[in-house]
Amino acid sequence: MGRPGRDDAPDRLFTLTGGRSRADSDAFDLVTLVVTETEPTAGMQSEHVAILSTCRRPTAVVELAADLKLPVSIVRVLLTDLLDQGRISARHPRSAPASGAVDPELLEQVLVGLRNL
Repeated sequence: MGRPGRDDAPDRLFTLTGGRSRADSDAFDLVTLVVTETEPTAGMQSEHVAILSTCRRPTAVVELAADLKLPVSIVRVLLTDLLDQGRISARHPRSAPASGAVDPELLEQVLVGLRNL
């Protein structure tokens, strides 16, 4: 299977989201952490499968967009689909339980994602 997001033509992006240009939910900003809750199933859209594979560990939306080589707005629509299906969970880092320290590895990953945009 090829890597999703190789063709950024507007008609392809339109097809990926079923014609939607923005997410129905405000659950996702750039630093929202996304975690896979279920395994991909047969017949799923390849971008959804890529998201589920990438988010086995908490992954920021901006990092996910960079990995998929898709605009953040498109990734937010795809994430909303998966959230509505119960396939992912999302949490903003500020709502995460305070452990007293910020994970430097996560911050580095977000920084790399921002640089790749």
